[in-house]
Amino acid sequence: MSHFTISAVEAAAAIKSGLGILLDVRTPAEFEEIHAEGAVLVPLDILDRKRVEDARGADAGPVYILCASGIRSVKAAAQLESAGLGDLHVVEGGTKAWDAAGLPVLRGRKTISIERQVRIGAGLLVLTGVSLGWFYHPGFFLLSAFVGAGLVFAGITDICGMAIFLAKAPWNRSGKEFRTAGS
Repeated sequence: MSHFTISAVEAAAAIKSGLGILLDVRTPAEFEEIHAEGAVLVPLDILDRKRVEDARGADAGPVYILCASGIRSVKAAAQLESAGLGDLHVVEGGTKAWDAAGLPVLRGRKTISIERQVRIGAGLLVLTGVSLGWFYHPGFFLLSAFVGAGLVFAGITDICGMAIFLAKAPWNRSGKEFRTAGS
C-alpha cells in the first residue's frame, strides 16, 4: 500500500500552496449537494488512471482523494495504485471532515446519500417480501431472505451491489461524469 492518510486541513494547505489536486470520488448527486471548493469530480464507478491523469494535467503532484467519509477514498486509492499511480493521499473523514474543519465548500441542492438510499431500498424490499409472503404466497419470503443475504455479503466483503446499482441510477447522475468544482 503506497497511499497515505492526511487530514482535511493538511490537504487544504497543500492544495492551496499549489501541490496536487483534490479528487472527489462520490456520485454527481452527492457532489452537487456539497463539495470542497476546487475539487475535481471523478465518481468511483468510472474512476481510472486516464481520468486522473487528465485531471492532474501538467501537474504531476499528489492526488488528495476524498468521498463522503473516507471509505470510498480508500477503495479509490487502492484502485489507482493497482493502475500504477502513486503519490496518493486519502483525506481522512472525507467531505464531512472538510466541512467540519470550516474549509471552503460549495453547496447545492439537497440529496439523499447512497447509504440512506440503500437502507431505504433494502427496508422496502424486506417489507414488501414479508407483506407479500404473509398475504399472498409464502414464496415471497425469499425476497426478504435474498436482501438479508445481500446485506450480509456487503458487510463481509465491503461490496454493496445495491449501492453500485443506485450510484448508476438517473437521479444520482448529473449528466457530467468528470468535472471540476467550477464547471
